[in-house]
Amino acid sequence: MTVPGPEQRHTVVLPLASLLPAASPRLAGEDPRHVQAIARLDSPLPPIVVHRATLRVVDGMHRLRAARLRGDERIAVRFFEGSEEDAFVHAVRANTRPGGLPLTRADRSAAAERIIRSHPHWSDRLIASAAGLAASTVASLRRRTGHPAAPTTTRTGRDGRVRPLNAADGRRRAGALIAARPEASLREIAHDAGIAVGTARDVRLRLALGQDPVPKKLRDAERRDAADATPSASVGDARSAVAVAVATPVVAAATGDGSSSLSRLRMDPSLRLTEGGRVLLRLLNAHAMGGDRWRRLLEAVPAHRRQTVAQAARHCAASWLRFATELERRAG
Repeated sequence: MTVPGPEQRHTVVLPLASLLPAASPRLAGEDPRHVQAIARLDSPLPPIVVHRATLRVVDGMHRLRAARLRGDERIAVRFFEGSEEDAFVHAVRANTRPGGLPLTRADRSAAAERIIRSHPHWSDRLIASAAGLAASTVASLRRRTGHPAAPTTTRTGRDGRVRPLNAADGRRRAGALIAARPEASLREIAHDAGIAVGTARDVRLRLALGQDPVPKKLRDAERRDAADATPSASVGDARSAVAVAVATPVVAAATGDGSSSLSRLRMDPSLRLTEGGRVLLRLLNAHAMGGDRWRRLLEAVPAHRRQTVAQAARHCAASWLRFATELERRAG
Protein backbone atom coordinates (compact mmCIF):
# COMPACT_ATOMS: atom_id res chain seq x y z
CA MET A 1 0.00 0.00 0.00
CA THR A 2 1.29 3.48 -0.89
CA VAL A 3 0.39 6.94 0.32
CA PRO A 4 -2.18 8.38 -2.13
CA GLY A 5 -1.73 11.79 -3.72
CA PRO A 6 -4.45 14.46 -3.35
CA GLU A 7 -5.45 14.50 -7.03
CA GLN A 8 -9.04 15.49 -7.75
CA ARG A 9 -10.87 13.06 -9.99
CA HIS A 10 -13.26 15.49 -11.68
CA THR A 11 -12.11 17.09 -14.94
CA VAL A 12 -12.19 20.69 -16.16
CA VAL A 13 -11.15 22.20 -19.50
CA LEU A 14 -8.58 25.03 -19.53
CA PRO A 15 -6.93 27.13 -22.25
CA LEU A 16 -3.45 25.91 -23.16
CA ALA A 17 -2.12 29.45 -22.77
CA SER A 18 -3.05 29.48 -19.06
CA LEU A 19 -0.80 26.54 -18.17
CA LEU A 20 2.87 26.65 -17.19
CA PRO A 21 5.58 23.95 -17.25
CA ALA A 22 6.85 22.57 -13.94
CA ALA A 23 10.17 21.09 -12.89
CA SER A 24 10.13 17.80 -14.77
CA PRO A 25 11.62 14.62 -13.30
CA ARG A 26 13.09 14.04 -16.79
CA LEU A 27 16.64 15.38 -16.80
CA ALA A 28 16.60 15.69 -20.61
CA GLY A 29 13.12 17.25 -20.79
CA GLU A 30 10.38 16.07 -23.13
CA ASP A 31 11.04 13.64 -25.99
CA PRO A 32 10.04 15.33 -29.32
CA ARG A 33 9.39 11.96 -30.99
CA HIS A 34 6.98 10.98 -28.22
CA VAL A 35 5.21 14.35 -28.57
CA GLN A 36 4.77 13.78 -32.31
CA ALA A 37 3.47 10.26 -31.75
CA ILE A 38 0.83 11.55 -29.32
CA ALA A 39 -0.12 14.39 -31.67
CA ARG A 40 -0.91 11.88 -34.43
CA LEU A 41 -3.52 10.10 -32.27
CA ASP A 42 -7.14 10.57 -33.41
CA SER A 43 -8.64 10.02 -29.96
CA PRO A 44 -8.98 12.79 -27.34
CA LEU A 45 -5.97 13.18 -25.08
CA PRO A 46 -6.32 11.89 -21.50
CA PRO A 47 -6.56 14.69 -18.87
CA ILE A 48 -3.29 16.14 -17.65
CA VAL A 49 -2.65 16.90 -13.96
CA VAL A 50 -2.09 20.55 -12.99
CA HIS A 51 -1.05 22.07 -9.66
CA ARG A 52 -4.02 24.24 -8.75
CA ALA A 53 -2.07 26.88 -6.81
CA THR A 54 0.40 27.63 -9.63
CA LEU A 55 -1.27 26.17 -12.77
CA ARG A 56 1.96 24.32 -13.47
CA VAL A 57 1.73 20.96 -15.20
CA VAL A 58 2.45 18.12 -12.78
CA ASP A 59 1.90 15.22 -15.17
CA GLY A 60 1.28 15.51 -18.92
CA MET A 61 3.86 17.82 -20.52
CA HIS A 62 4.09 15.50 -23.55
CA ARG A 63 0.31 15.69 -23.94
CA LEU A 64 0.36 19.47 -23.53
CA ARG A 65 3.01 19.92 -26.22
CA ALA A 66 1.14 17.47 -28.47
CA ALA A 67 -2.06 19.48 -28.04
CA ARG A 68 -0.20 22.65 -29.06
CA LEU A 69 1.32 20.82 -32.03
CA ARG A 70 -2.18 19.76 -33.15
CA GLY A 71 -3.41 23.33 -32.89
CA ASP A 72 -5.73 22.69 -29.93
CA GLU A 73 -6.66 25.69 -27.81
CA ARG A 74 -7.95 23.88 -24.70
CA ILE A 75 -7.13 20.67 -22.84
CA ALA A 76 -8.77 18.51 -20.15
CA VAL A 77 -7.26 18.99 -16.71
CA ARG A 78 -7.42 17.41 -13.25
CA PHE A 79 -6.19 19.55 -10.39
CA PHE A 80 -3.60 18.52 -7.81
CA GLU A 81 -4.08 19.96 -4.32
CA GLY A 82 -0.96 20.30 -2.21
CA SER A 83 2.52 21.77 -2.06
CA GLU A 84 4.90 22.03 -5.00
CA GLU A 85 7.11 19.43 -3.29
CA ASP A 86 4.21 16.96 -3.12
CA ALA A 87 3.32 17.81 -6.72
CA PHE A 88 6.81 16.76 -7.81
CA VAL A 89 6.42 13.45 -5.97
CA HIS A 90 3.11 12.92 -7.78
CA ALA A 91 4.84 13.61 -11.11
CA VAL A 92 7.51 11.01 -10.34
CA ARG A 93 4.91 8.43 -9.33
CA ALA A 94 2.89 9.05 -12.49
CA ASN A 95 5.95 8.53 -14.67
CA THR A 96 7.02 5.28 -13.02
CA ARG A 97 3.66 3.57 -13.67
CA PRO A 98 3.26 1.23 -16.65
CA GLY A 99 1.80 2.71 -19.82
CA GLY A 100 3.67 5.99 -20.21
CA LEU A 101 7.15 6.96 -21.32
CA PRO A 102 9.30 5.54 -18.49
CA LEU A 103 11.87 7.56 -16.59
CA THR A 104 15.48 6.54 -17.02
CA ARG A 105 17.40 5.24 -14.04
CA ALA A 106 19.29 8.55 -13.89
CA ASP A 107 15.93 10.38 -13.83
CA ARG A 108 14.66 8.20 -11.00
CA SER A 109 17.85 8.53 -8.96
CA ALA A 110 17.83 12.32 -9.32
CA ALA A 111 14.15 12.40 -8.38
CA ALA A 112 14.81 10.26 -5.30
CA GLU A 113 17.56 12.65 -4.16
CA ARG A 114 15.15 15.57 -4.50
CA ILE A 115 12.45 13.73 -2.54
CA ILE A 116 14.97 12.90 0.20
CA ARG A 117 15.61 16.64 0.58
CA SER A 118 11.95 17.69 0.44
CA HIS A 119 10.52 14.76 2.48
CA PRO A 120 13.27 13.76 4.94
CA HIS A 121 10.65 12.14 7.21
CA TRP A 122 9.71 9.59 4.52
CA SER A 123 11.11 6.09 4.87
CA ASP A 124 13.49 4.64 2.29
CA ARG A 125 10.76 2.21 1.21
CA LEU A 126 8.22 4.98 0.66
CA ILE A 127 10.64 7.07 -1.41
CA ALA A 128 11.65 3.94 -3.32
CA SER A 129 8.01 3.18 -4.15
CA ALA A 130 7.58 6.72 -5.52
CA ALA A 131 10.77 6.76 -7.58
CA GLY A 132 10.68 3.17 -8.82
CA LEU A 133 13.92 2.20 -7.08
CA ALA A 134 15.01 -0.35 -4.52
CA ALA A 135 14.90 0.75 -0.88
CA SER A 136 18.60 -0.09 -0.56
CA THR A 137 19.34 2.31 -3.42
CA VAL A 138 17.45 5.10 -1.68
CA ALA A 139 19.29 4.39 1.57
CA SER A 140 22.60 4.70 -0.32
CA LEU A 141 21.47 7.98 -1.91
CA ARG A 142 20.43 9.29 1.51
CA ARG A 143 23.89 8.55 2.91
CA ARG A 144 25.62 10.02 -0.13
CA THR A 145 23.70 13.29 -0.16
CA GLY A 146 24.18 13.82 3.57
CA HIS A 147 21.57 16.57 3.36
CA PRO A 148 20.65 17.69 6.92
CA ALA A 149 17.27 19.15 5.89
CA ALA A 150 14.89 19.96 8.73
CA PRO A 151 15.40 18.09 12.01
CA THR A 152 13.12 15.08 12.02
CA THR A 153 12.34 12.48 14.64
CA THR A 154 9.88 10.46 12.57
CA ARG A 155 9.76 8.65 9.26
CA THR A 156 6.60 7.99 7.21
CA GLY A 157 6.33 4.48 5.78
CA ARG A 158 4.66 3.11 2.64
CA ASP A 159 1.52 2.39 4.63
CA GLY A 160 1.24 6.06 5.59
CA ARG A 161 2.02 5.42 9.25
CA VAL A 162 4.45 7.74 11.02
CA ARG A 163 7.11 5.94 13.02
CA PRO A 164 9.83 7.46 15.22
CA LEU A 165 13.43 7.13 14.09
CA ASN A 166 14.27 6.94 17.77
CA ALA A 167 11.95 4.45 19.47
CA ALA A 168 12.76 5.97 22.86
CA ASP A 169 11.41 9.37 21.76
CA GLY A 170 8.15 7.79 20.63
CA ARG A 171 7.75 6.06 23.99
CA ARG A 172 8.43 9.30 25.86
CA ARG A 173 5.84 11.13 23.76
CA ALA A 174 3.36 8.38 24.55
CA GLY A 175 4.15 8.62 28.26
CA ALA A 176 3.56 12.37 28.21
CA LEU A 177 0.28 11.95 26.31
CA ILE A 178 -0.95 9.25 28.71
CA ALA A 179 -0.19 11.53 31.65
CA ALA A 180 -1.95 14.47 30.03
CA ARG A 181 -4.91 12.45 28.67
CA PRO A 182 -5.45 9.43 30.92
CA GLU A 183 -8.90 8.91 29.39
CA ALA A 184 -7.54 8.58 25.83
CA SER A 185 -7.61 5.19 24.14
CA LEU A 186 -4.46 3.29 23.26
CA ARG A 187 -5.22 3.84 19.57
CA GLU A 188 -5.39 7.61 20.08
CA ILE A 189 -2.15 7.64 22.07
CA ALA A 190 -0.41 5.50 19.45
CA HIS A 191 -1.65 7.73 16.63
CA ASP A 192 -0.55 11.01 18.27
CA ALA A 193 2.81 9.64 19.44
CA GLY A 194 3.60 7.94 16.12
CA ILE A 195 4.02 4.46 17.59
CA ALA A 196 2.29 1.10 17.38
CA VAL A 197 -0.73 0.33 19.55
CA GLY A 198 1.20 -2.53 21.18
CA THR A 199 3.99 -0.10 22.11
CA ALA A 200 1.46 2.32 23.59
CA ARG A 201 0.02 -0.56 25.65
CA ASP A 202 3.49 -1.42 26.96
CA VAL A 203 4.16 2.23 27.87
CA ARG A 204 0.87 2.46 29.79
CA LEU A 205 1.68 -0.77 31.66
CA ARG A 206 5.17 0.46 32.55
CA LEU A 207 3.80 3.75 33.86
CA ALA A 208 1.20 1.89 35.95
CA LEU A 209 4.04 -0.15 37.50
CA GLY A 210 6.08 2.98 38.18
CA GLN A 211 8.69 2.06 35.59
CA ASP A 212 10.43 4.13 32.94
CA PRO A 213 8.42 4.01 29.67
CA VAL A 214 11.70 3.39 27.83
CA PRO A 215 13.28 -0.06 28.38
CA LYS A 216 16.88 -0.14 29.55
CA LYS A 217 18.26 -1.43 26.25
CA LEU A 218 16.76 1.54 24.40
CA ARG A 219 18.12 3.99 26.99
CA ASP A 220 21.57 2.42 26.69
CA ALA A 221 21.44 2.66 22.88
CA GLU A 222 20.34 6.28 23.15
CA ARG A 223 23.28 7.11 25.41
CA ARG A 224 25.70 5.48 22.97
CA ASP A 225 24.24 7.48 20.08
CA ALA A 226 24.43 10.70 22.10
CA ALA A 227 28.07 10.03 22.94
CA ASP A 228 28.91 9.57 19.26
CA ALA A 229 26.94 12.60 18.06
CA THR A 230 28.25 16.15 17.78
CA PRO A 231 26.23 18.60 19.91
CA SER A 232 24.01 20.67 17.64
CA ALA A 233 23.35 23.50 20.07
CA SER A 234 25.07 25.07 23.04
CA VAL A 235 23.79 24.70 26.58
CA GLY A 236 22.65 28.32 26.48
CA ASP A 237 20.72 27.76 23.25
CA ALA A 238 19.07 24.67 24.71
CA ARG A 239 18.04 26.51 27.86
CA SER A 240 16.60 29.36 25.76
CA ALA A 241 14.76 26.83 23.64
CA VAL A 242 13.25 25.24 26.73
CA ALA A 243 12.09 28.63 27.95
CA VAL A 244 10.42 29.31 24.61
CA ALA A 245 8.86 25.85 24.41
CA VAL A 246 7.48 25.93 27.96
CA ALA A 247 6.36 29.55 28.02
CA THR A 248 4.69 29.64 24.64
CA PRO A 249 1.89 27.07 25.31
CA VAL A 250 1.00 28.76 28.61
CA VAL A 251 0.77 32.19 26.97
CA ALA A 252 -1.18 30.73 24.07
CA ALA A 253 -3.66 29.14 26.45
CA ALA A 254 -4.15 32.45 28.27
CA THR A 255 -4.62 34.58 25.15
CA GLY A 256 -6.28 32.07 22.85
CA ASP A 257 -3.95 33.05 19.97
CA GLY A 258 -2.24 29.67 19.85
CA SER A 259 -5.45 27.66 19.68
CA SER A 260 -6.99 29.91 17.02
CA SER A 261 -3.83 29.69 14.91
CA LEU A 262 -3.83 25.90 15.20
CA SER A 263 -7.53 25.82 14.29
CA ARG A 264 -6.83 27.81 11.13
CA LEU A 265 -3.95 25.49 10.25
CA ARG A 266 -6.21 22.43 10.70
CA MET A 267 -8.66 23.90 8.16
CA ASP A 268 -5.97 24.65 5.54
CA PRO A 269 -6.26 22.02 2.74
CA SER A 270 -2.61 22.55 1.76
CA LEU A 271 -1.75 20.98 5.14
CA ARG A 272 -4.69 18.61 5.66
CA LEU A 273 -4.36 17.02 2.21
CA THR A 274 -0.59 16.43 2.15
CA GLU A 275 1.30 13.79 4.08
CA GLY A 276 3.90 16.23 5.36
CA GLY A 277 1.17 18.65 6.41
CA ARG A 278 -0.68 15.96 8.35
CA VAL A 279 2.52 15.00 10.17
CA LEU A 280 3.11 18.64 11.11
CA LEU A 281 -0.47 19.08 12.37
CA ARG A 282 -0.20 15.94 14.53
CA LEU A 283 3.02 17.19 16.08
CA LEU A 284 1.64 20.69 16.70
CA ASN A 285 -1.54 19.25 18.20
CA ALA A 286 0.47 17.05 20.58
CA HIS A 287 2.43 20.08 21.82
CA ALA A 288 -0.47 22.57 21.97
CA MET A 289 -1.16 22.15 25.69
CA GLY A 290 -2.41 24.77 28.12
CA GLY A 291 -1.24 25.47 31.62
CA ASP A 292 -3.35 22.77 33.34
CA ARG A 293 -2.05 20.02 31.08
CA TRP A 294 1.54 21.18 31.57
CA ARG A 295 1.09 21.02 35.34
CA ARG A 296 -0.38 17.52 35.08
CA LEU A 297 2.64 16.45 33.06
CA LEU A 298 5.03 17.95 35.61
CA GLU A 299 3.28 16.10 38.41
CA ALA A 300 3.38 12.84 36.45
CA VAL A 301 7.19 12.81 36.21
CA PRO A 302 8.66 10.61 38.97
CA ALA A 303 11.38 12.24 41.04
CA HIS A 304 14.10 9.87 39.83
CA ARG A 305 13.31 10.72 36.18
CA ARG A 306 13.07 14.51 36.33
CA GLN A 307 16.58 15.09 35.03
CA THR A 308 16.15 12.62 32.16
CA VAL A 309 12.80 14.11 31.14
CA ALA A 310 14.29 17.62 31.34
CA GLN A 311 17.07 16.56 28.95
CA ALA A 312 14.56 15.08 26.54
CA ALA A 313 12.46 18.28 26.74
CA ARG A 314 15.52 20.38 25.96
CA HIS A 315 16.25 18.24 22.93
CA CYS A 316 12.68 18.61 21.63
CA ALA A 317 12.61 22.34 22.35
CA ALA A 318 15.89 22.91 20.51
CA SER A 319 14.54 21.03 17.49
CA TRP A 320 11.34 23.10 17.43
CA LEU A 321 13.34 26.32 17.81
CA ARG A 322 15.54 25.42 14.83
CA PHE A 323 12.39 24.55 12.88
CA ALA A 324 10.76 27.91 13.73
CA THR A 325 13.95 29.84 12.88
CA GLU A 326 14.18 28.17 9.48
CA LEU A 327 10.49 28.91 8.75
CA GLU A 328 11.00 32.58 9.64
CA ARG A 329 14.09 32.73 7.43
CA ARG A 330 12.15 31.30 4.48
CA ALA A 331 9.31 33.73 5.11
CA GLY A 332 11.79 36.59 4.76
